Amino acid sequence: PCFRDEDARADRSPGEFYQLDIEMSFVNQEDIFDTLERLLSNVFKKFSAKKILNEKFPKISFFESMLKYGTDKPDLRNPLEICDLTKIFKREDVKFEIFNKLVNNGSIVRAIVTKKTNNKPRSFFDNINKWAKEEGSNGLAYFTLEKLNNKIYGKGPIGKFFSTDACDEIMKISNAEIGDSIFFACGQKKEVEKLLSLARDKIAKDLDLIDDKIFAFCWIIDYPMYETDEKSGKIRFSHNPFSMPQGDINNLNLDKPLDIKAYQYDIVCNGIELSSGAIRNHIPDLMYKLFAVAGYDKKSVDEKFSGMINALSYGAPPHGGIAPGIDRIVMLLADEKNI
Repeated sequence: PCFRDEDARADRSPGEFYQLDIEMSFVNQEDIFDTLERLLSNVFKKFSAKKILNEKFPKISFFESMLKYGTDKPDLRNPLEICDLTKIFKREDVKFEIFNKLVNNGSIVRAIVTKKTNNKPRSFFDNINKWAKEEGSNGLAYFTLEKLNNKIYGKGPIGKFFSTDACDEIMKISNAEIGDSIFFACGQKKEVEKLLSLARDKIAKDLDLIDDKIFAFCWIIDYPMYETDEKSGKIRFSHNPFSMPQGDINNLNLDKPLDIKAYQYDIVCNGIELSSGAIRNHIPDLMYKLFAVAGYDKKSVDEKFSGMINALSYGAPPHGGIAPGIDRIVMLLADEKNI
């Protein structure tokens, strides 16, 4: 049992919850993945009739997940993927001025392709656009790819702003085909990611694309060690400051901290994060260096984390772990929407 002073959410119990806490010595990331995959596969097979989509859980980098799914908790039962079409709106033969201006001022454009939706009524597209506005955005622009007299064009409200060559380029980037529809979102990166993550779920449900009779697990890996604080502009830890950085730990380029990835990982099932974990940093001297990048001097690290620093200073083996939330596992096995 664990106790945390956190707010309650649909997938998080208030105060008290249970986790299966696993710490393993002399292991690397793959050892932990292998152990947990076998454990979770056995548990989910024993207590549910649903199938597991991939016995070997796919590994998706954090950056790939944010690009393809707009979130680091992707539901892989959903086949829809997001692609980046920012460069299309820098072309001379794309005259969609609203997006053109935003892109020139630093915005990005990302899109979702829906397969063979050219037979859908106008109401299907309008309802999705209306939903997007209700979510606080300016909506989702869209058109459907059609072909007439051997020329590709966009059918829909913004189709007229795209040349045949531009449509052809969009098809190459997005793997879209004639008869597919494309929904576009433009804005700042975090806004676009959030909107299209929600839109991906919304559109998949409207098109009945999600198979409720399967569990789709995945690992999200290669989290960045650091990020930039939006308000202060300072470097801070992005996930877990006590994780081991990737690469040669004796020759890390600490002058480029945003390029450093960590041995941190999440296990996700059907869009629910079951746990975060990491290979732990067991080397005090390395810990001091990493904390210095985020603005902590040696004295403050010794004061704030004396228990950990003192214990590790006696020598510790390489180790790592993970602690899946049992409440969330039961929630999935019981086919409930919240804890």
